[in-house]
Amino acid sequence: MRVRLIFSLKNKGSYLPFHHQYILAQFLKGLIVKGGREEFYNYNYFNFSGLKGQTKVSRSGLHYYSSLVTLVLSSQSEDFMDYLLEQVFATPKIELGNLIMVPEYTEIEVEPVLETSNKFVCISPLVLITPAFNEEAGKRFISPDSDEFSDLLYESTLTRMERSGWYTPEQMETFYKFQVVPDMVYVNKLKEAQKKFARIYAVYDMDVKYEVRGYTLPITLYAAPEVQDFVFKCGLGAFTHKGFGMLDLANHPTGPRTTTYKFKREGFVPYKPSERIRENVAPPATEEKKEDSDSSPSTEES
Repeated sequence: MRVRLIFSLKNKGSYLPFHHQYILAQFLKGLIVKGGREEFYNYNYFNFSGLKGQTKVSRSGLHYYSSLVTLVLSSQSEDFMDYLLEQVFATPKIELGNLIMVPEYTEIEVEPVLETSNKFVCISPLVLITPAFNEEAGKRFISPDSDEFSDLLYESTLTRMERSGWYTPEQMETFYKFQVVPDMVYVNKLKEAQKKFARIYAVYDMDVKYEVRGYTLPITLYAAPEVQDFVFKCGLGAFTHKGFGMLDLANHPTGPRTTTYKFKREGFVPYKPSERIRENVAPPATEEKKEDSDSSPSTEES
């Protein structure tokens, strides 16, 4: 299941660093431990996006100007998801970086029908390698159109699926067909514009800092429907429980994409559409130096 967690932002214009997955990961881990259910302390079969909202870029990071901001959470386990959301809504005020937020309500995404071939976009960076302590392997650039890129994702996905215990040995044997094909037209356009699709990100695991290379690009995944469902709900690649490798369909079918879920702050009154449009308008670009977070002169290997 995939749930959208919507917060109201109490200090518009506040900011998060460009690469803020580790801040979200620390926040969610704290909630998981705070709730006291030890069976979930080391639960890794969940995934989450970056914080979504109307943003403006400055040298400090991403400044949020929306009245509401959204975090997408995903897991195979409804029990885990409800446990985590209970902890969120038990927290009346949440501070992330410079943002002050209040959890307001949740929506559950309508599950799409996944085929053996699906085009996805990354809504959080895709990491290929889990590095060992004090080594540089995690930062190595791997060309998206290489066999190694797809092979590493295949190995990590099948390993996680086997460890989950959700699939029989006979099922696992049928999942050998797997290929990730990047959208090289998109990649080449970024290269020509000297924009990045691969960057170095910080990850903290057991209080140890690692640096890994993450990729943000459209891909087409060829795999069995069970594999497609696993990566759609649990993420693709390494450090998925740290907020990396979250995918979304590049093209959604027509019709409603979400329905109301059961978590909502008591007394919350939804914004009227006219109010939301008016309040979500960012100030003129002249108030800050306008930059593109992807536009620093660089190639994909920097």
